[in-house]
Amino acid sequence: MEKSTYQAYLDILKQELIPALGCTEPIAIALAAAKAREVLGEMPTSLEIQCSGNIIKNVMGVVVPNSGGMKGIGAAALLGALGGDAGKELEVLTTVTDEHRQKAKELLKTDFFSCTLKENVDNLYIVAILHSKEHCAQVSIVNRHTLFAKIVKDGQTLYERDIFQQDQKSYDKSVLNVKDILEFAETVQIPDLEDTIGVQIACNTAISEEGLREQFGVQVGRTLLDRFGNDVRTRARARAAAGSDARMSGCALPVVINSGSGNQGVTVSMPVIEYAEHLKVGKEKLYRALAISNLIAIHQKQYIGSLSAFCGAVTAACGAGAAITYLYGGDYEKICNTITNTVANIGGIVCDGAKPSCAAKIASAVDAAIMAHELSMCGHAFCCGEGIVQEDIETTIQSVGYVGRVGMRLTDTEILHIMTNQVHFDD
Repeated sequence: MEKSTYQAYLDILKQELIPALGCTEPIAIALAAAKAREVLGEMPTSLEIQCSGNIIKNVMGVVVPNSGGMKGIGAAALLGALGGDAGKELEVLTTVTDEHRQKAKELLKTDFFSCTLKENVDNLYIVAILHSKEHCAQVSIVNRHTLFAKIVKDGQTLYERDIFQQDQKSYDKSVLNVKDILEFAETVQIPDLEDTIGVQIACNTAISEEGLREQFGVQVGRTLLDRFGNDVRTRARARAAAGSDARMSGCALPVVINSGSGNQGVTVSMPVIEYAEHLKVGKEKLYRALAISNLIAIHQKQYIGSLSAFCGAVTAACGAGAAITYLYGGDYEKICNTITNTVANIGGIVCDGAKPSCAAKIASAVDAAIMAHELSMCGHAFCCGEGIVQEDIETTIQSVGYVGRVGMRLTDTEILHIMTNQVHFDD
């Protein structure tokens, strides 16, 4: 592999695999509000959040971490503005105290906070606007959860970023393809993965164990182990689901994310970790497998976008399934077939927001990926012309992306209408 390509793959992992506290959409709101408070330099007299429908969809049903059980855009924004540390990015709310929580609860009962839905904007779009008696600060986050697009104070632009040109230059995922991902995984120096894969293993294992230990959400992970036994397939599903159980219900432990999502982060990692332990393959093989899992998920998600009506557990599970096939000695063809078999089966799972049921979708997606792996190892694969399956893996991945990005656009809108009670069904 060329040195420039090798470095590009490392850079992609370093930019994608970062720790986040709780669901990334409310955290991004908190980050925008914290940054705006920093720019304002004083306690605001009002706080407004303007955001896309996808942000609203992914904030409604989850507990904001370190909030004492609060949900919603207002809670995330107020906690960010009152006690957040913007320098900690997606761990912005680790500095929130009881005093901040109490103040946020009080302000939520007043007209201090307001939220406006912005249409015809990017799917990931957040603007935090803070006013004081004499000043105003405005911070925009667009396209990525930590990407400040514009910072304004008192009408003067302090910072503005061309999010497309600059992001593409430093964050070019077009170099990704399955063949090169496998070559990278086979040749990468393991110390080069320590601050990404190593941290992912530690963080995601910890929150998965917490989800199995405590009663979060509807306890998908715990229920799988209680009712379906303790074989490796069940453990892989349960450990991934348990991480989601915990984070969707406000657990304050961080998750190392993938493609901007903590749920996708636990899905690409925990099944692979479980199978590696089962096969006793050792640290090096596990790290190489997780490089495959993470990069294949990122590769697929680039065609869909950060937020859509296409459930990200599907692309993440594809990555996990591919890595499991790798752990069993599968070659390029078998790994491609695992990916194809997965999307041919569960490519239609919709995202109707972040919430406790994400854990169940993760369990279902991992189950489908494991079946896809077993089919592939037996020499079976779905063929071109069967649904959205194309002649080769790269075109198949692009076809899935097209369905998620274009085909499900109207679905995304109608899901939001249902969630915000704008649809009135006939009796």
